[in-house]
Amino acid sequence: MSVHKIALPQKILVGPGAIDHINNVCTDLKIHGKIIILTGPHVKGVAGEYVYKILSNSNMESELYVLNAKNPIYEIENISEKLKTSSNVDCIFGVGGGKIIDMAKLLSLKNGIPYISIPTAASHDGIASPMASIKLFNGKYKPSIMASPPLAVVADSNIIIKAPYKLLASGCGDIIAKFTAIRDWRLAKKRINEYYGEYAASLALMSANLIVKHAKNIRELKEESVRTVVEALISCGVAMCIAGSSRPCSGSEHLFSHALDIIAKKPALHGEQCGVGTIIMMYLHGGNWQRIKQTLSIIGAPTTAKELGIEENEVIEAIIKAKEIRKDRYTILHEKSLGWKEAENVASITGVIKG
Repeated sequence: MSVHKIALPQKILVGPGAIDHINNVCTDLKIHGKIIILTGPHVKGVAGEYVYKILSNSNMESELYVLNAKNPIYEIENISEKLKTSSNVDCIFGVGGGKIIDMAKLLSLKNGIPYISIPTAASHDGIASPMASIKLFNGKYKPSIMASPPLAVVADSNIIIKAPYKLLASGCGDIIAKFTAIRDWRLAKKRINEYYGEYAASLALMSANLIVKHAKNIRELKEESVRTVVEALISCGVAMCIAGSSRPCSGSEHLFSHALDIIAKKPALHGEQCGVGTIIMMYLHGGNWQRIKQTLSIIGAPTTAKELGIEENEVIEAIIKAKEIRKDRYTILHEKSLGWKEAENVASITGVIKG
């Protein structure tokens, strides 16, 4: 068994008003130098400028960058060049959704500077994970890269609960995906003797089971259930830190989502696609795909191609193409011979397409 280093966030704050404690977090973590704040145009007024104001009022030097929503990766390259001539930058703050936090991870990786994750929506499990989904990394399609976990996570439920509900439902889809991700991981252990970590797997499954348990309350947007979703997403990130890879949280359903990102004219949200992918892959595993579909329906997350806003032929093509996305990742797709007819049949039986 290979040895891997387990790095975890040093501080996690979750709850109403958590963002107001950001200066205390900096003090506790001995962050005294300049802070680079990355945010997006849509969340600048929601939290980005507020974080900048808090730091300014605490006499902490910071610089706010509002990244272009379409091509943030190019701006990261420009900021990296500036950082090469700056010696007093202590930390990077990612204030926003999944894309912004991934950009903070990338900037951190490129410059060896720690980052803090400040999510404004519970739409993804990258809040506390060391993995970053970068579609254009070094000019190539790259579903994910290994970076580092955040130094801290500050998740303010007052901000997150005000985000569009669609984002919260997407986060639930990403958590539900752990049911098939763990099945794939166990299968890889059985077939090719891949390392399997029971603790990391249990942590990811616990998060998924909590979403099933709280589905109705999540749909009603009850504060305690929203907090449960946030904590479950953070736990999934911690599971990846413990495993040393994305294995506990990403399997055939994620490969399906990545395939849709390539194929679909207008891809849906990552978590939405993973949720639908989980229905399909659970069927292939011979598991209770109906429970997955029912839970997603209760939450209000998509369960069909139509609800995703994706054409049925794109779904079929993604099922076939999924196993080509990461040939090093053994999943249930390696056990099945899926041509167009077989993939169409699977999508039809599960009701993802009308057939």
